[in-house]
Formats: sequence, C-alpha cells, structure tokens
Amino acid sequence: MTRPRLAAVLETALYAADLPSARRFYEEVLGLAPMFADERLAAYAVGASVLLLFQRGTTEQPVRLPGGCIPPHGAQGCQHLALAIGADELEPWIAHLAAAGVPIEARTQWPRGAISLYFRDPDGHLLELATPGLWPNY
Repeated sequence: MTRPRLAAVLETALYAADLPSARRFYEEVLGLAPMFADERLAAYAVGASVLLLFQRGTTEQPVRLPGGCIPPHGAQGCQHLALAIGADELEPWIAHLAAAGVPIEARTQWPRGAISLYFRDPDGHLLELATPGLWPNY
C-alpha cells in the first residue's frame, strides 16, 4: 500500500508562562499580527504556517468544540523554533534585535551557505532565524 503524502507542517506550538508577555515579544519584536487571541492562546500566520502560543497549563484538558474535541497536549522546558528569512534580511534582523535589546546567543554558518542567528524569547525558548541553504528543501 502506498503511503499518503504530507503537504507541510501547518502548526507549531510553544507554551508560555506569561502569555501577555510572550505576545508582546512576538508582536513587537518579531512583528507578528495575531489572527486569533484569547486568554488561552494566540495564533500567528508565519508564511503558510501558524505559530500557536499557549498559556502554559491551559491545554492539559480536552477542549470540546461544536465540531469535535482537541485532545490534551503540552510541553515542558525550552523548545526550539526556526524561522526562515531572506539572505538580504540577515543584517537588518541583527540590527533590529540589537535595537530591541534581544541578545544574539549564537551565529552559525552552515555547509550549504546558510547562516542562523539564535536568540531567546521571554520563556527561554530558542528561536532561530535562518537564511536559505540550511536544508536541501530550504
């Protein structure tokens, strides 16, 4: 039997100890605009993907909706998220992060020519901005 194909990663979730603080960071520093927000979560479009920020502890019980149920989920500790940027956006991002007081923890040059910048959000999640060439498909 042939395996069905996956099209893309649609959603990625991070869990915040203080959702309003996390929202300020993602909206003010990264420039994301919420598509949806309430006291439990904020959803942001990032290209064709969606970044979900959940208030930690609010996803441990099923959520019943008119159309079905979302099972419990969550994560502990620091997580990682990489965001794609154009090669011509690298230096502007370095300047923008510095102006916002966000320290760059590391910079890595990859064998395919990509460069990654690593920094942390208010919850300590490791964020990465990566230029093209990191992976064969990017």
